[in-house]
Amino acid sequence: MSSVVMAAFHRLSRNRQDQLIVLGYFCGGTVLYCTGIYPVLDQGSAPIWLRIAVLAVMCGLQLLRRRAPVVGLALALIPLTGDVVLGTSAPILIALGDHLYCAVLYSSQRVGRVVTTIAVLGTLVGTVVALTLVPNWRLAIFVVVACAPFVVIPVWWAANIRQHRIMAESERAVSAQLARIADLDRKADVAAERARMARDLHDVVAGHLSAIAIQSEAALSIKDPDSARKVLTLVRENSVSALTEMRSIITLLRADGSGVDESTSPPRLNELSKLVESARAAGMRVDVHNTLSHSATPLPAAVDLAAYRIAQEALTNAIKHAPGARASVAIQHSEGTLTLEVSNELAGQTRRGSGVGLLSMRERAIAIGGSFSAGPVPRGWLVRAVLPVD
Repeated sequence: MSSVVMAAFHRLSRNRQDQLIVLGYFCGGTVLYCTGIYPVLDQGSAPIWLRIAVLAVMCGLQLLRRRAPVVGLALALIPLTGDVVLGTSAPILIALGDHLYCAVLYSSQRVGRVVTTIAVLGTLVGTVVALTLVPNWRLAIFVVVACAPFVVIPVWWAANIRQHRIMAESERAVSAQLARIADLDRKADVAAERARMARDLHDVVAGHLSAIAIQSEAALSIKDPDSARKVLTLVRENSVSALTEMRSIITLLRADGSGVDESTSPPRLNELSKLVESARAAGMRVDVHNTLSHSATPLPAAVDLAAYRIAQEALTNAIKHAPGARASVAIQHSEGTLTLEVSNELAGQTRRGSGVGLLSMRERAIAIGGSFSAGPVPRGWLVRAVLPVD
């Protein structure tokens, strides 16, 4: 409703503006007629009231300057012809210039080009006719110099304004497109950040809590107090680790950078022994083949964290889907890549998972430019990630 009201207000404003322009043209032309400084060539013998009447018709047609500028220009040729018969006068030529200006500026782009072409050709033809018919060539040049500006200047001015308007509209369209692209980029960044947060929360909650649940179940079935105490100790360590990592994530989300606890560092592959001990406490038989310790080149933090999370998720899946089976963790660092393989035997009955863990591992590997594969092998299940170290 407000847009309709604003559009109506703009239309009323334009109409009022056109009326004031028409009134200004008529009053100014009347002053020129009454003071006698209106002739272009000769004063002629026509009475002033007749010239003012012709001017009134010419100015009345200017009310069509926005709504139908081409029609107004075509009809303006009638009073222009009458003024030429009476003796060409400046007020009529000035009003004609406004008709040309409006026809080029407010009509369609194609019509504006046609009007501009006709005006230029008309000026050239008029120049040739004046030089041909007028005996005195100096007088012919004076006629052309006196009349041509009333045609050429309005057309040139309107064409320039129209070109600037087209450029401004193009810039506005580009700005709107850039704003749209920026909004899409922002939404994509938000979606990527939400996916990363979901991946981190899944790794922390699902990894630790799954280990806690399985280890608790194992502890309930152990008769030896020492073994049960060892399993419960690992349960507590997993609980503390989960709380610490959750607190770190929540603090990072709440803080603006000044309140982040820098003493809490993300887990790395040198803490792999904790994952292995936790899996063994849950009943898995885990073999580790790690050549990383022999490498003198430290791993980048992103690669180190991604490898740890992938190993954690792979072992957690092995504990859930193949309890009591044998598993193997192999880490090799060579030729600028880190290769991580986690394999496990298949138990007699395996539970079908949701696939969120596999998706999380794949996203972590791809996020740092690596590759990931997971699937059945002849003797069980293999998870393999190749991560670039450079």
